[in-house]
Amino acid sequence: MRVLITGSEGYLGTVMAEVVAGAGHDVVGLDSGLFIGATLGPEPTRPPLVRQDLRDVTVDDLAGFDAVCHLAALSNDPLGSLAPEVTFDINHAASTRLARLARDAGVRRFLYASTCSVYGASGTEEPLDETAPLAPVTPYAESKVRVEADLHDLADDDFEPVSLRNATAFGFSPRLRADIVLNDLVASAVLDGEIVVKSDGTPWRPLVHARDIAEAFLACLEAPRQAVHDQAFNVGMDSENRRVAEIAEVVAEAVPGSTVRITGEFGGDPRSYRVDFGRIATAVPAFKPTWTTLEGARELATAYRRYGLTRSMLRERFTRLAWLKHLQHQGRLAEDMRWR
Repeated sequence: MRVLITGSEGYLGTVMAEVVAGAGHDVVGLDSGLFIGATLGPEPTRPPLVRQDLRDVTVDDLAGFDAVCHLAALSNDPLGSLAPEVTFDINHAASTRLARLARDAGVRRFLYASTCSVYGASGTEEPLDETAPLAPVTPYAESKVRVEADLHDLADDDFEPVSLRNATAFGFSPRLRADIVLNDLVASAVLDGEIVVKSDGTPWRPLVHARDIAEAFLACLEAPRQAVHDQAFNVGMDSENRRVAEIAEVVAEAVPGSTVRITGEFGGDPRSYRVDFGRIATAVPAFKPTWTTLEGARELATAYRRYGLTRSMLRERFTRLAWLKHLQHQGRLAEDMRWR
């Protein structure tokens, strides 16, 4: 298939482009380029790229594609809270517009990167399947809920939307993100020898490796229509539902000599949810996630040391909010996240 991956230069996109192209598909990327300078290690192998803001995509940009993997978004809860209008403009309005244009252009399958954070303040410790009530607590998660609803309305005989509710991502990518829980805690262990948890450590988080997310998209891309059409799938595996304090202990095992300190200064986190991953295992048996939290933590620790990660790099280059503020301070990026 000829496949367009939006957000192809981001944390997940660089990994997904490699996985989908490696399976023999013709991959083209679409990205505005916000994070091209935020690289750890060698530059990734990149597919042909359409340099385009998601809000400016036209139907002609989508002509000739069999499928779209839509990853492009402002992917950070603090950023979403700082600029909720921009978050909804990009993550909701532009995403729904992209799907509508894709349908108009004759794209058959549209794979959407949603999130398990749509379950938000779940109020239960029971694993949640895709029929559970949605309780988003951030603009980022709310935007995902809205797009999923819009995709359901767009589904028809010729347009096959699929919403993949990814667990919290982890693992190495050349476009590193350090503002997600496991990646952040491993960095603290490697750089400081101490793993500091500022919540009380009790919230539940489901975790999934970036490469397993890419494999899930590939499996849904290649699955028969009846298995995936107009469906939502939780993406991850049951064994990687973990409390934050447990994640910290896994990191300590992966980075010998590091210690865990739970300060509790931020108290409990309202975002707490366990997730059931049975639906995708049954409907799309080709998807078999393999990366455990421990294996991912070890991978990250090795990469951080190999590529010379520093505290300043972590803070300035690999934290989404700080990086975008840096571009704005330089006068290169406007408040609405468009290039000047």
